[in-house]
Amino acid sequence: MPTSFPVIAKTLTGLEEALASELKELGINAEILHRAVRFTGSNEDLYKANYCARLAIRFLKFITSFEVVKQEDLYDRVKEIAWEEFITERQSFAIDAVINQSAFTNTLFVAQKTKDAIADRFRTIYGIRPSVDLEHPDLRINIHLQKTLCTVSIDSSGHSLHKRGYRQRTFEAPISEVLAAGLINLSGWDQQTPLYDPMCGSGTIPMEAAMLASATPAGFFRQEFGFMKWRDFDTLLWDRIRSEANSHIHSVTVPIHGSDTARQAIHAAKINIRKTHLGPDVQIQVANFHNTKPPFENGLMVMNPPYDERIQLDDGIAFYRSLGDTLKHLYTGWQAWIISSDLKALKFFGLKPSRKIPLFNGPLECRFVKFDLYSGAREEDRRPKEEGRGKRE
Repeated sequence: MPTSFPVIAKTLTGLEEALASELKELGINAEILHRAVRFTGSNEDLYKANYCARLAIRFLKFITSFEVVKQEDLYDRVKEIAWEEFITERQSFAIDAVINQSAFTNTLFVAQKTKDAIADRFRTIYGIRPSVDLEHPDLRINIHLQKTLCTVSIDSSGHSLHKRGYRQRTFEAPISEVLAAGLINLSGWDQQTPLYDPMCGSGTIPMEAAMLASATPAGFFRQEFGFMKWRDFDTLLWDRIRSEANSHIHSVTVPIHGSDTARQAIHAAKINIRKTHLGPDVQIQVANFHNTKPPFENGLMVMNPPYDERIQLDDGIAFYRSLGDTLKHLYTGWQAWIISSDLKALKFFGLKPSRKIPLFNGPLECRFVKFDLYSGAREEDRRPKEEGRGKRE
């Protein structure tokens, strides 16, 4: 197998540039794509990226690409690939198919044709074939059809990298770990200013902040990555990369706090954090944002409030107006970043955002907005009228 190869790193819409910068810090130069970045690297780069990158969902190792005009082309060309170099006949595999503007319209059909081609190749060579395991395969294969171009890759990550391994309990509508890390990254947090999430749910944003501030690798708590089941897995190289990354872990020196009104959420957050070495570094408590004194004189707030989509609100506009009022009255001198898909309600915050970043939380189109809470903000800000005559974004 070649010592260097193309890799596609999948991420969330809006985090592509941040992921490319993160990989550059790991010594990997990447080209920015849509919801992805691309680079050429070695197994060392692939192992390091999987273990350390906070903003990637998965890393796909490119195998080959070819033109597909008819069904037989897909079967024939997939069967030509030397799959025995990746897994044995007694291991398992699974197919993930993605179709974009292709004559093929059914991902299940594409996955089935790919499975048949691989199975038939092994039967021809060994007389038996690997089994299919959709949940825990030894090799996860990605088939991407863009018009007539078929790209075949193998998934080096296994389970999505947002599954860090530290979250034992969740509360309703938890934010993805990758998105939480992305919010912290986009906020420009300097890891010296106190950070506070007043609607922390099961603690994902504070936990991601603590991992960043302590230089704890994103994959530190994971037990497994996809490449660990590959036939060319280099145990010594993996141990070296992990040991080197772990050697930079240090104590958190900046205050990180989280709170929520839901006792169940805080209970879940405390369980999650206490099961890690970061327990003493993150303060979590039950508190009502609207009538609780700020935990610091000034700091950075990163908040993921309810959107009236995944968690129903009685009155979204009134809820967001109350958030703005609390920020103006209690958090002068702070900087607040808030993500929401309720774009209408955001207009009634009563504060003028200094920045808006388009993002997606799952299928929900969101805005990540920044508010600089200067002492003169109350007089300068004006709310749009309820009739909706505020300026459009």
